[in-house]
Order: sequence, then C-alpha cells, then structure tokens
Amino acid sequence: MHAVNATPAALFRSVKDLAHRPTILFDEIDTVFGPKAKENEEIRGLLNAGHRRGAVAYRCVGEGTNQRVEPFPAYAAVALAGLGDLPDTILSRSVVIRMRRRAPHERVEPFRRRAHAPQGHLLRDRLAEWAAAATEDLSGAWPAMPDGITDRPADLWEPLLAVADAAGGGWPGRAHAACVALVRAQSTDSGSLGVRLLADLRAVFGNADALPTETILKQLHGIEDGPWAELGKQCKPLDSRGLARRLKPYSVGPHQFRDPVAGKQRGYSVAGTEGTDSSPAVGGLGDAWARYLPPLGQGSGTRGTAGTAEHPDRSATMPGVPNEDRCTGTSSPSGTDTKPATSAVPDVPDVPDPPAGDADDDPALAAALELGAAPTDPSVVCEDCGQSSGWSLLDGRCRRCQFTGRRAAAS
Repeated sequence: MHAVNATPAALFRSVKDLAHRPTILFDEIDTVFGPKAKENEEIRGLLNAGHRRGAVAYRCVGEGTNQRVEPFPAYAAVALAGLGDLPDTILSRSVVIRMRRRAPHERVEPFRRRAHAPQGHLLRDRLAEWAAAATEDLSGAWPAMPDGITDRPADLWEPLLAVADAAGGGWPGRAHAACVALVRAQSTDSGSLGVRLLADLRAVFGNADALPTETILKQLHGIEDGPWAELGKQCKPLDSRGLARRLKPYSVGPHQFRDPVAGKQRGYSVAGTEGTDSSPAVGGLGDAWARYLPPLGQGSGTRGTAGTAEHPDRSATMPGVPNEDRCTGTSSPSGTDTKPATSAVPDVPDVPDPPAGDADDDPALAAALELGAAPTDPSVVCEDCGQSSGWSLLDGRCRRCQFTGRRAAAS
C-alpha cells in the first residue's frame, strides 16, 4: 500500500483487514508531521501502536445514536520517507536510516520503473515464498542481541536479526553490524529538544562542577548551530525560566552554591544537592547525562568537549566555558567567541640541521654543542675562521671559535 496522503479512517480500515494486511509505504511524511503540517494525532497514534503485534485502537462505529465500540488492529509493517525529522514517539519506535543527496562523483544505475519493476516483483515473490516456508522456525527464534542493544531497540531488531540468522551465510554478521551502527547513530542524534539541551549543557560545563545560570545561558546562546538564541515562533532566546522548565522533566533544578571566587551563586551543578529538614533535594545534571546521553567514550570526546554524542559535528564551533579566575581562551570577555585563539608572535623559521659529521670530526664543535650552541642561518660567516658553519654568532664569532679561544686562554 503506497500512499502519499491517507486519511486516518482509510489507514485504520486498511490495517484492520487481517486477511490482506498491507505493508504501508508512506512517502512525503513531512507533509503529515512537518512543521507546516497540522497535527495528525490519529495517524500518530496508529503508527505508535502499530510497531508491536497485538496492539489495537478503539473507535466508535455506527450511525447516529446506534454506536458501538470496535477494536481496530494497528499492527502492520510501515516504511516512512520524508524530509526533516519525525515526532520523537515515532522515531523511538523505528529503525532510522538517514539519507543524503548523492554527490556528483557517486555513480549509480538510473532507476526506471518500467525496466526494474519486474525485477523487484520477482524478488518480492521469492522472499514471500521463503518467508512462508520459514515462518514456523522464525516464530520461536530467540536471536542473540549485540552488546548494548536492550529495551526498545532490542524489540525492534529482534525479528530482523532472527530473519538474518535464518537466511544464513553472511547475513547474520551484516545484520548485527547494521544493528549496532544504526542504533548508535540514532542514540547520537539530537532526538528531542530536551536531549539536545542535555548534550549542550554537558559540553558547556566541561570540567566544572557548577555554573551560574547567567553563564550557562550565555554559553547556550553562543552555540552557532544551536536553537537556544531563537526559540519558538517569537524567536526569543532561552531564559532562566525556560531553562528550569525544560530541565524539570529530567529531575534537574537550580539551587544555590558557593563559588570560591564569586561567592554565593544560583545555578546548576553536576551532583545536585542533598535534602535537609528545611529544603528538599535538588537533582543534578550528572544523573540526567548518565540516563539520557551516550557515555563520553562513545565518540563524544572528553567532558567539556563540544563534540558530544548528540552533535559530533559541532566540535569546531562550541565556545569554551568562561571562568573569572582563568583565561577563557577567547577574544571576548564572555567567552562566547568561536574563532580560534591566535597570537601576535610571528612564526619561527625552520632551522637547518648541523653539518653532518662536524661534531665527530671536531672535538671543539662537540664541546660547543654540549654548551648549548644553536643552529642558525648557514650563510652567516665567522669573522675568525671565515667559514660558513651555520652556527649562532656572538660578536661576529661562531661558537666554535669562541669555545676554542676560551679554552686556549684557560690553558
């Protein structure tokens, strides 16, 4: 069932037909869930429930006052294609494959429906025949899951890995590699705006244990590709109330802490606070990072590095965290300058190597080397020996002649 637009009623009734349950190919899904599309909670609910066998949706069916509640099976295979992102509830129930525009140097055979459709139909028929013969074996299969694949990703990939194991050959290895790669890629995606905020905060904090709210907001606003400087339809920057509201679902809140330099501050910390008789405990960011973000070792760099797992391509633009008692490493007082730090010191020219064999053949030169003689321009000529030794001069004499003279005077 190939659709670019379908009403909820049409989808419900199509999936309900158990004898001819379709595989739904939903193209241009961004027109259904994109930013300019209206809310489609009916379709979203059907797709959310349909990833698990046995799920049903209940609707009232009938005319006028003669209504009855009827269950509609929601389970069906679905492939969605579109531009941009889909709702989080759908992405978390999907195997996500990010696609990119083909580059000019990437050559593929042009697809022509009239020429290639018969080949696709032949492959479809062969797969259907194989699946019918393997259904009984697959129904009781328990494939081994790769390390780290648990919870919902395991539910999604279990039937695919079972099919690969039944196919044999190189398919089990390829399926396991694809499982690990795609699950990891999806876990490092921004996902929701809340997860994006946690990832950006982990980069902003760096090695700090606590930061004032004002400092955190300055850093978030300075992220070049971040949404925090222009949020919502009114494009207003994230403020302290918005920050607290977005972190509340993760059990993270602001609290007072004492900074060794600035004194008493109000902001956020990694550890949070312990509860007392007069004040409840306040959750810290460390627990939220551990629960919702991949470990720093999985391609996210070290703590304080902008190349987080959620956004690894921002490592070149993330600003450093300012600190009043340390250099910010930027050219702006707030520490939000994203340009690389530069210096007014000119480049040091390359220095030539000393002439090969001189130190071995000349004991004076070997001793001069031990005294710290430094190589310099080979074109420089010593006033005493008239040779272009390529060694630093002092008062017009090379270090070798200086050393020889000092040795003769001492004797």
